[in-house]
Amino acid sequence: MAGTSFSGINWVAFGIVDSATGKIIADADKGLSETGVVLVDGDGQGATTANITGLEATGTKQYANNKAKRVTHGAQSPQLALTMLDMPFEYGQKMKGYLSDGKGGYVLKGGPKPNVAVMVCSSDFWGNAMYDCFANGELIEAAHNHGTDTNKEVDYNSAYTYSALSPIPNNVFIDPATGIQQPYKQYNSADPKFDMASMLSEVFGGYKDDGTFSNHGKATSSTTVTTPVHGDTHA
Repeated sequence: MAGTSFSGINWVAFGIVDSATGKIIADADKGLSETGVVLVDGDGQGATTANITGLEATGTKQYANNKAKRVTHGAQSPQLALTMLDMPFEYGQKMKGYLSDGKGGYVLKGGPKPNVAVMVCSSDFWGNAMYDCFANGELIEAAHNHGTDTNKEVDYNSAYTYSALSPIPNNVFIDPATGIQQPYKQYNSADPKFDMASMLSEVFGGYKDDGTFSNHGKATSSTTVTTPVHGDTHA
């Protein structure tokens, strides 16, 4: 059995995709890693909040003959507010589009920002893995908030805003009823047709699991999925 409610954040994974093809950039220098995808779960690292808005908007009623006859709906406009307890510095800089000067300094590059794919994994109350997926979007960090330590430590957990865009390949995230492409897709591992490899490839532009996700098997109504344990993902 699967449910519509969920608990916790199991993990958040990221990848940078090519702006022309939407393929994952599997390069440790140009992308996030040699395989292109990173799951942030290292020592003292991970996501603390991942709040998604804009999945749907309230419809607008249209009237005729003094009656409400139709409701119109705008396009999906998802946005992810993400707070990280911590993650490797280079991941954040690359996803935001900051370039190194080769001497320890980083400057926000002009022009288009990197195209970032994001997957948020949580669990429903039956223990099935639930995945909120975005194949393309832009990530910003709008501010740094510093505070002095007193008798209590004052921390800043890095906070990002991710604006989802339509996937770059035109054959993914398709509404099967209308053929319209959407910027968001949700998966539940309890679905009898759930295919982990297909999901990862679609979200992360052809990515093939190198073992990062292999502990996440398909769940069915009679199978409980426990929260997997991941190794350190420091680069």
